[in-house]
Formats: sequence, C-alpha cells, structure tokens
Amino acid sequence: MNVSAFDLFKLGIGPSSSHTMGPMTAACRFLERLAGQLEQTARVQATLYASLALTGRGHATDRAVILGLSGFEPRRLDPDQADKVVTDVRANQWLNLAGQHGIVFDEARDLLWESRIRLPQHPNALKFSAFDAAGDLLAERTYFSIGGGFVRDEDEMGLNTPPEAAALVEVPYPFDSGEELLQMASDAGLTIAELMRANERARRVDEAIDAGLDEVADAMYACIDRGMRTDGILPGGLNVQRRAFQVHQSLMSDADKRLADPLAALDWVNLWALAVNEENAAGGRVVTAPTNGAAGLVPAVLRYYDRFCQGTQAGRHTFLLTAAAIGALYKKNASISGAEVGCQGEVGVACSMAAAGFAAALGASNAQIENAAEIAMEHNLGLTCDPIGGLVQIPCIERNAMGAVKAIDACRLALLGDGQHTVSLDKVIATMKRTGEDMSHIYKETSLGGLAVNLAEC
Repeated sequence: MNVSAFDLFKLGIGPSSSHTMGPMTAACRFLERLAGQLEQTARVQATLYASLALTGRGHATDRAVILGLSGFEPRRLDPDQADKVVTDVRANQWLNLAGQHGIVFDEARDLLWESRIRLPQHPNALKFSAFDAAGDLLAERTYFSIGGGFVRDEDEMGLNTPPEAAALVEVPYPFDSGEELLQMASDAGLTIAELMRANERARRVDEAIDAGLDEVADAMYACIDRGMRTDGILPGGLNVQRRAFQVHQSLMSDADKRLADPLAALDWVNLWALAVNEENAAGGRVVTAPTNGAAGLVPAVLRYYDRFCQGTQAGRHTFLLTAAAIGALYKKNASISGAEVGCQGEVGVACSMAAAGFAAALGASNAQIENAAEIAMEHNLGLTCDPIGGLVQIPCIERNAMGAVKAIDACRLALLGDGQHTVSLDKVIATMKRTGEDMSHIYKETSLGGLAVNLAEC
C-alpha cells in the first residue's frame, strides 16, 4: 500500500468529496487533456450518471462542474469567489474555459443528468465531451469519483493500483493489509505512526511532514471554530437550522453547572462534529477525513484528545499518521465511497480511523490500535447512505457526532484489553466490502430509499 496521509486528508470545500470535489477535479483533469485544443473548443458537455445525477443537485455537483471547467481546483477555491463565478456563468450562459477561453455554456443543453444509467465501473461517473465550432468531437473522457475526492478515468479503473500510482515512489513499508502492517511494524520495532512517517519520508522531509500535518489539524480546527460562530439556515431547501452556534452558546453559559456531569465532555465532542459538518453542508472549507460527508468525525475526536487528554503536537501527529494508515487499508481493500458501499464507507471508515488515531495518541500498542479500528467498524457495518433531498445534512450531520462518540468508546474498549481479539481488522474490512456489495443500491447515496423517501412519515 502506498497511499499518503495527505491523500486521505485533503483540503477542499463542501458539501461532498465524491459529488463536489471529485467532479471538480475530474473537470480540471479533462482540461489538462484538452490543453492543446482549448482554442478550438466551442462547446463542452458534461454528463452525470447514476448517483452523481440522482443526488447531484443536493451535493452541488452542477456547481462543481462549472467551477472545474472554469479552472478552479478544490484545494485553492475560495467559496465566496465560487458563488460569484457560478452566478455569472448562469446569468450570462458564458464560461471562461480553464480561465482562458470563453465559450457558450447553456446548462439545459450542456449539463445532462442521466440518473437511470449506471456505468458498470462505479456509480459516480461523469463524462466530458468537447466540440469545435462545426460540432465535431474534439475530445471525450469518462471519469469516476471513487470517494474522498479521488478520481480515476476510464483507463485507470481497470488497474489494481490507485490513480496516483504514476506519481508514487517506492516506500520502505508497502503494506496491503492490517496483518502486513502489524508484522512490518513489529519486525522494524516501530509504531504504526512511525511506520507511516517512514513511508512519508519517501516523498518529503520530516519538517515538511510535520508542517503538512499541522496544516491539516489547523484547517480542521478552523472549520470547527467557523461552525461554532456561524448561525442561520443551511442552504438546499430543507430549512435545517444550524445548531452548533446555539449549542456552543449553551455550553459556554452553563459551564459551571456542567462540571458535575460526568458525560459533559461528550457534549463538546457532539458540538465539534456538528460544527464541521454544518460548514460542509454550507459549502465551506473542510478537510476530507476521509470524505466530506464524514469530515467532522476525526476533527471532533482529535480536539477531544487535545482538550480533555492534555494533547500535544507530537500526539496530534501520531493521531493523524495512524488514522491515515487505517484509512489506507479501507481504500485499498474496500471503499470510502458512500455511493459504492453506503455510509459504512464514510462515517464507518472515519470512525475506525479516529478510534485508531486516538488510541495511538494515548500510547496504545499496535495490537490495541488495530483492535480499536476493528471495533469501530464492526459496529458500523451495514450503515446506509440515504440523505434526504440528496443533501449532506440529514442524517449526515448528526451521524458524524454519533460516530465521534462511538470512536472514543471503541478506543476505550480496546485499551481495556491487550489487543488480542477474535475478529481481525482485515476480516471486518472484507465484511464491510461484502456488505456494501450486497446492499441495495437505493441505500447507497441515491436518495431512493430509507430516510430519503420517508421524511413525510417521520
């Protein structure tokens, strides 16, 4: 396995890594492919399939395509600037392709929603087609947003290696399973975090690794802080009231009374997770962890470690490196895409990552860390992805809070033992993958089943 921590923890914007960041990145990749024919291009058509079409409006996939074709990348995008660009394109039906070449862009004609067509490779598919002034096809490419902002094109989907393989370097510990991870770490006398750091050194020096991890943690905390100070209604039409602002006010005003409550710390964990996912739902800046839909879980547990466990910078680094090692196993051997395996692949994976990272930061053995990760996923198996209205709001926001609390408990359960347990992490990952394959497609980010169709009855 050769996935970097910075592949899993990426800076971007909400509301969805697979439905917003992925399509935006795919559009940018298509522009790279079109580079030599940019001036000849008179029209670009984007076609969204299956899950991207079914929940794309609620996930802002249409905005993402417009922004990507305009040359914007998720990591560097200012959400306020994005609003202006999209408004101008829609008002004028004119798009500045790659920020360099103006073309007519009529959404009704150039952005197609094919919800009934599911390409066999993955439910999150989109195709870009470029035409010259005579209507002749210049270039065409199909891309797949496979979760967490990762994108593969039609050729890469047939490979056993990730799409980043061309840019990968050899690492000293290329683990492909939890068993290999534990064995390599044991043989080398390393913790999981130290092993991940050794692999990261193949790409960057320690100072750059630490700076990158600090940037990730700072961005997570900045998102929490923005969410706690922002009030109002979330966009999208469900009229969901932001809660983090009011919860924060309540916790601050009742601080003395809550000192006697043995579970008061969990109120803060809930708050921090809510704050991040409300920011994500509003299209704000978040860190994929490993996806946007699950972006609040790891930050909430990380801040819990900081605030209630006397956290240190070194401990935060250990937390994030360990969490990334666990996330890499899911990405390699199962999926982190809600459209592919349900929310067990998003909140479930984030819960597993956070439990492992927290255990590592508290000084757990490698066996206990693996046990924490396994416990967390074992009790997320079968978790469906059924967002109401295709929006990353209900049940997604609360689900992050519940998952964060579950991650803390999974860590505590693991620390009560010595790491010996019956079901291995590899077995539970394989079970998660099989469960996702067996799950009906209506429960995998299509808004065709579950809560998404029963709101009127609830």
